[in-house]
Amino acid sequence: MSTQRLPMRQFRDILRLKHEAGLSNRAIAQACSVSVGTVSNYVNRAEEAGLSWPLPAEIDDATLERMVFPPAPPTGTPRPLPDVAWIHRELRRTGVTLQLLWHEYLEKHPEGYRYTQFCERYRRWRAKLRPTMRQVHRAGEKSFVDFSGKRPYLVDRHTGEIVEVELFVGVLGASSYTYAEAIPTQELEHWIEAHEGML
Repeated sequence: MSTQRLPMRQFRDILRLKHEAGLSNRAIAQACSVSVGTVSNYVNRAEEAGLSWPLPAEIDDATLERMVFPPAPPTGTPRPLPDVAWIHRELRRTGVTLQLLWHEYLEKHPEGYRYTQFCERYRRWRAKLRPTMRQVHRAGEKSFVDFSGKRPYLVDRHTGEIVEVELFVGVLGASSYTYAEAIPTQELEHWIEAHEGML
């Protein structure tokens, strides 16, 4: 994909007008005195590079240009494939996203796939798993309970103290009707109290 090379200052202006001002590509093209195709191309390149607005402060113009115009891999040299099984395992961890994993992949393989292809290869692999099993739930027959993976917190309105709690969640199988309650701990006493509250 070839495109007119703009100064990175102008590229930053395009991203700002697109994401902060919410202008159309045509309006941005008029404001920056470039073609609509150039604006569209730069917006797509930013997306492929995993860039969002505002840009992180540590990204200088040289780094930005390398991200937007990555060097082409030598002819005949295949790009290193993402480890899709590892990606799948890592995504189960709280707070882990495909974008974070893509950055880790690029650190090891600077000549690797851009963000869009990285995600696409993982999605294709995941689609082959199909780890689903149809279940039929009769009304009132089953409920499913657990604690949320990430602990929320409450703020004491008198002292301002932050108190971490456990979030108990119960769901009825047939209706997906959901009950949630913040409780002090996962100890048996609070576990039973949460069930009583749910029932």
